[in-house]
Amino acid sequence: MEQDTIAAVATPVGSGGIGIIKISGRDALSIAEAIFQKTGNTPDSWRTTDAHLVAALHSHRLYHGHIVDPDNGRVLDEVLLAAMPAPHSYTREDVVEINTHSGRVVLAATLALVLKQGARLAEPGEFTKRAYLSGRIDLTQAEAVIDIINSRTDKALEIAASQIRGDLKQKVEAIRDILLDILTEIEAVIDFPEDVEDIIKDGKAVAVIANKAIEPLKALIRQYDNAHILRDGIKMAVVGKPNVGKSSLMNRLLQNDRVIVSPIPGTTRDLIEETLNIRGIPVVVADTAGLHETDDPVEVIGIQKTEEYINRSDLVLFMIDAGEPLAREDYRIYETIHNKRSIIVVNKIDLVDKGAGPDIPDTWAQTPAIKISALYGEGLGALKDLIAKISMGDFPLEPENVTIPNLRHKIALARCLQLATSAVEAIKNKTPFELVAIDVQEAIDALGEIVGLTTREDVIDQIFSRFCIGK
Repeated sequence: MEQDTIAAVATPVGSGGIGIIKISGRDALSIAEAIFQKTGNTPDSWRTTDAHLVAALHSHRLYHGHIVDPDNGRVLDEVLLAAMPAPHSYTREDVVEINTHSGRVVLAATLALVLKQGARLAEPGEFTKRAYLSGRIDLTQAEAVIDIINSRTDKALEIAASQIRGDLKQKVEAIRDILLDILTEIEAVIDFPEDVEDIIKDGKAVAVIANKAIEPLKALIRQYDNAHILRDGIKMAVVGKPNVGKSSLMNRLLQNDRVIVSPIPGTTRDLIEETLNIRGIPVVVADTAGLHETDDPVEVIGIQKTEEYINRSDLVLFMIDAGEPLAREDYRIYETIHNKRSIIVVNKIDLVDKGAGPDIPDTWAQTPAIKISALYGEGLGALKDLIAKISMGDFPLEPENVTIPNLRHKIALARCLQLATSAVEAIKNKTPFELVAIDVQEAIDALGEIVGLTTREDVIDQIFSRFCIGK
């Protein structure tokens, strides 16, 4: 563990009820004792006592008092302080949290006083990194901390909460334990071929690896492939020719008038992005400039941006007008988007007879279509259902499917799966056990990378660099 003491503001800086300064390390309690005057104690009696009052405070309780500069007796703020002696803290080190009034000046002044007493400013994610290095959490749980902070929907939060509880860790470690048992048996056969029963005879090793390692690995990889968008989200472009109701649909989805709606073509000239929750999926949706031929240089730039955004999008809503026949621009737009996941959205059904609408070519039949009124919200629920179905498929969001690996985990799981499969084939082909053992050991190491047992230092550093200072 690190020997120095770190400190940082742990809350967003700005106006608010409270701001929190966190201190962790071997000097955390003595630093707090130097600057904290508990209510009911005078500065002199506080600092001359032999009782080490901060260390003597009940752990995980808040105490009222003041932050006082020991050099001049100046009171900085009225605060609540909590002392959490090791190992019963987030980092398993001595930890102190000081709850000040929020505001840049008071937080900066209090932090400066803490640093003056010997702490150093924490690096991004350093508190959580210390929790990982101390063994309090594994690497998947550390990653879940940032996922909780960045959660944009209830489902994303549910996934992160499952991971921080250790659900993914337990599944990975269960597979790893199976492979360790197999490796132990293989090495016993290598070292004591005369004394150990041949595990090849009854196909035991093959069955165990296949049923208790390969199948669970495949299940975890499927869960990433089917449901990682619940954590990562998707980009969705709303496209169409001018005045088909793109901005009206955007406002209806957002439930506010975020985008200007006007009958004048070309009103939307730039991309307007917003994030919304569609059936638990974080969706970054963009209202785009109407796609049509124009000599207006500003509109041309907007159209170019739209085409670039379409290429980056995971899903495209192609809007057409229920009251107008398809125009040349509609056909050109469809040619642009037909190879992407897309939905044809027939808008303005409130202006036509029931069942009426433009004739959609048979060649467009591969693209699902839905009729809506963006103005009145008719069909909006069905559109959201269709967006979720196309994005997620039929993946069930049952409790057992909440454990969803991230991309780093998936890469390691896929490598482990390849090595475990290779080991099974090697055993079937009566390959020398020494070579089988290499595959099994590398598969074990791949799983170790997920939880942090065999992860390279640069990968660990990169993971924690995603955190903010103070976490």
